Parts: sequence; C-alpha cells; structure tokens
Amino acid sequence: MTEEAKESISTKRGLRRNEILPFTLEFLRGRWFALFASFLIMASSGSVYLFGTYSNEIKTTLGYDQTTINLLGFSKDVGANVGILTGLIAETTPTWFVLLLGAALNFGGYFMIWLAVTGKIAKPMVWQMCVYMAIGANSQNFSNTVGVVTAVKNFPESRGSLIGLLKGYAGLSGAIITQVYLAVYGNDSKSLIFLIACLPTALSLIFIYTIRTMGPVKHPNEHRVFNQFLLLSIVLALLLMVKTLIERKITFSKGTNAVITTVLCLLLFASLYISIREALVVWNIKKQPPTAITIEQSKSQVVESSEETSTKPTSSEQVDEKIEKSCFLTVFDKPERGMDYTILQALTSIDMLILLVTTIFGLGASLTAVDNLGQIGESLGYDNRTVTTFVSIISIWNFFGRVFSGFVSETLMVKYKLPRPLMMTMVLLFSCIGYLLIAFPFPGALYIASVIIGITFGAQLPLIFAIISELFGLKYYATLFNCAQIASPLGSYIFKVKVTGAIYDTEALKDVAAKGLAAKQLTCIGSHCYRLSFIILASVSCFGALCSLILVMRTRKFYQSDIYQKFRENADTL
Repeated sequence: MTEEAKESISTKRGLRRNEILPFTLEFLRGRWFALFASFLIMASSGSVYLFGTYSNEIKTTLGYDQTTINLLGFSKDVGANVGILTGLIAETTPTWFVLLLGAALNFGGYFMIWLAVTGKIAKPMVWQMCVYMAIGANSQNFSNTVGVVTAVKNFPESRGSLIGLLKGYAGLSGAIITQVYLAVYGNDSKSLIFLIACLPTALSLIFIYTIRTMGPVKHPNEHRVFNQFLLLSIVLALLLMVKTLIERKITFSKGTNAVITTVLCLLLFASLYISIREALVVWNIKKQPPTAITIEQSKSQVVESSEETSTKPTSSEQVDEKIEKSCFLTVFDKPERGMDYTILQALTSIDMLILLVTTIFGLGASLTAVDNLGQIGESLGYDNRTVTTFVSIISIWNFFGRVFSGFVSETLMVKYKLPRPLMMTMVLLFSCIGYLLIAFPFPGALYIASVIIGITFGAQLPLIFAIISELFGLKYYATLFNCAQIASPLGSYIFKVKVTGAIYDTEALKDVAAKGLAAKQLTCIGSHCYRLSFIILASVSCFGALCSLILVMRTRKFYQSDIYQKFRENADTL
C-alpha cells in the first residue's frame, strides 16, 4: 500500500464510539502528544531571557549596585550554559526523573529569589543570590535536554526541522512568558519572578510521564506535517513581533493583553490539533487489513531477521567483546561517522574539535554582538526607544534563524545531498556583513545589521545540535550536545570582555582625554567606538566559516550517503 493510499484511507475514517477511549489512551502515550508537550515546555523555558526585565527590581529592592547585578547576570549565564552534568544525568536516568529534577531546580532557584525580593525572608548574601540565580537558570538545561533529545530520537528523519522548531519556541519563550505575565499581573516585576518560578515547573510536572523516548514509526508525509508546525510557529512569531512594535507607541491595557494572550494560547494549542490528527492517521492505518504486498514484505523481513540471528555472536561472545573493548581502551578506536560514538570517542575526534572551534568563533562573535547592541545604538546616537526596538528585532529574527536553518538545511541535505556543515559556513559568512555594517555604519545600517545578526545568531545552535546527532549518533546525544554549549560562553567571554570591552574603554578614554573631562563614567559616542571590535568579529567569523568548510570537506562522502536509512529500517511499520 502506497503512502498516498494510506493517508487517503486514514483521513476518510473517523473514530467509532467504542474506539474513543482506546485511541485517547494511545494518543496520550504516543510520540505526537509527546512532541506537543515538548513544544509547550520549550515555549516556557525563557527565564534566562527575562533577566533584564526583573533585574532592576532586584537592584532597587535589595539595594544592589550595578556591579552586583552584573555578577548575578554572570551567574545566570554560567548556570544556563553548563549542562554537562545534565547530559550525564539524562544518559543514566529516565526522562521523568530529568524533568522532575529540572522542575525542582527551577522552582527552588526562582522561588527563593522571589521570597528575597518580596521581603518574606531576610536579605540574602550576594553569593547566596548568585547561587539561587545559577540554580534557576540551570533548570533550563534539563527541559531543553528532555525536549530536544527525546524528539530527535522519536523523529530521527526530521531532526533538522525538529531542532529548529524546538529551539525556535525556546527563542520566543521570553516574549511568550512576558505576554502571559502582562495579562495576569499587569506591570509588576516581582510577580514576574513568581510566574517564572511556577509556570515552567507546572508544565514539567504535568507532562512528566508523557515525554519519553519511544523510537521512530513510519508515517506518511511526516515532512509535510512539520511544515504545518512551522507555519503555526511563524504566525505566533509575527503576532508577537507586531504586538511588540505597536507597544512602542501605544500602552496596552490589561484586558487587551488578556485578549492577545488568549490568541497566543490558541496558536500554541493548534499544534495539539495537528498532533491528534496525525495520531488518528496512524490509528486508522493500523486497523487496515494487511495486503498481499505487506504480507510478502513481512515474510521477507522474518527471513532476513532469522539470517541475521544465525550470524550474530552468542551472548557469551558479546560479553567478551564488551570486556575487550572497554570505555578508555576504545578512545582512539572510533566507529564510522553516523554510528554511536562513546562520549570520549566523540570529544577526542577531529570532527568534534573542528565543530567546537567553529562554535567558539562563530557563536562567540554573535553573542558579543547581541550583548553589545544596546550600547552600540547609544554610541551611534539612537534614543532608548529605538535601541529597544533593535533588541526586539534581534529576538524575532533570532526565531526565524532557528526555524529556517533547521528546515532549509534539512531540505538541502535530503534532496541535494549537501553536507549540513555547509549551511553553517554560509551562515557565518553572512554574519560578517552584519558586523561590517556596524563597523562602517550609514543611516539605517543598524536596522539591517540587527536583522542579519538576529538570523545568523539564531541559525547556529540548531545546526550545531543536528550535526552532532548525525556525526556521533544518538546513544550519548544528551551529553554531547550539552558539551557543545559550553563553547559559546567561552567565546563570548573572550570576544566580549577581552576584545570588545577593552577596545571600547580605550576609545572612551581617548574621548574623555580629548574633551579634558574627568573619567567618572566611560561613555564613547561615535562610529569609531566599535569599528575595530567589529572588524575583528568579522575576521573571527570568517575564520569560523573556514573551519566549518574544513568539516564540509571531511564529511562530504558521509552526507552523500543515505544517513537516515538505518532509522527507516528500524522504524515500526504501520
């Protein structure tokens, strides 16, 4: 039976009354409902993006200076990006435990911050607030690991599109939580901290037994379904973008925000309708009587499996082989690309080394540009409202970069056999244009640069995560993609603190000396403030693109093969 015939039969048939309960139970235990749950969890994981919204509340309530707030921000970044322990926990424990632990960390960290800000406990020491912040931010790694890893294992043939969607929802999560907060609490920053403590925790607990690895299942037109998910996410992003831009001119009432939030929730839950529909497709196809072709295929599969069984080594032989090839002895005895590497094999491979260097230079430069955008706007003479618009532009285009990098790279790889690292090379070269527009600005250049930097910043993480899953297998994927995340804050620290910050201060001192003023506050005004820094960032991104191109050449033959064949062979047949 062809895929088109399967879909035609399945869509014409509904559910009989006696089938409603069995279908509902199977749907709630199935991979489509798990995917919907992952979308919601990723859409609520944006606590780290909201620090700027409530940090002033912490500063004024607890009497901190700006240096202390920056220290809290650094603690947040450390907690959000150090996820190796999360990956190791995910490798050795069931997903429900990972979600439960993440929920506990989220609630524990942010609830303690809320208690401190509202004065319900004695004023904590600064180091205690740093610990609370790091714990709360670290919880994001647990939800991201569960959402991304289980979804990739359940839908391995659509991993690029899927990672783009999930990371896209994570990118929008800050705006989504903000919209819910405005509808429920109005304008109360203390209540935002409470919402951050409760909402992600509640969703993790609701879906604690839902999100789990179930393995791939053959499904008609799976890619078309993900295109529909993509369309929904784009509509959601456009709604948030329009609302954000209008809000620069008009202040919305609490009632209006409630209406917008209702529409937003309807768009989020529209993916539930798609999930139910696709689960119904699977349900109806399973009920069809087997055709002669299907029976013949089943017989041939039985014959093949029996032949494979006869050639497989006995259990004692397998035990001996495992003893001979222990963890440390096989570090340099690496399997072929696409097979399951051990953690040590992957981390010591040349491919991973190239990818990590690419991440340090590429993503490190992008993070530096994003974090300095506000001060760049100030140095070029833009007012605060316009600078805020630039930040919003980056946030929205960050989402588009995430989703489209996944979908476009998947299409280029499946249809044209182009290596996925080639997309990374193109993204890094494109980012150089944005950096040079800041280095040599003209009227309106910063608007264009914001769009380019937003797209290229968002595009990189989904590509990195997908490449790791393809080159090193899925067995230890949870640990490996968390290892890759550490490279981005390392690059950010080098280029943001040691390069951009140092050059900015030097230029500011020159301005102060030229005006004969005392250096009470180093503020630089003019296009020269960031010119040298962003020329360096453009050069750094070019070097990252070169490293990525080396990976393209190394993996060209691998991507020309059918890298998803083994997943189709192992998928359950409908």
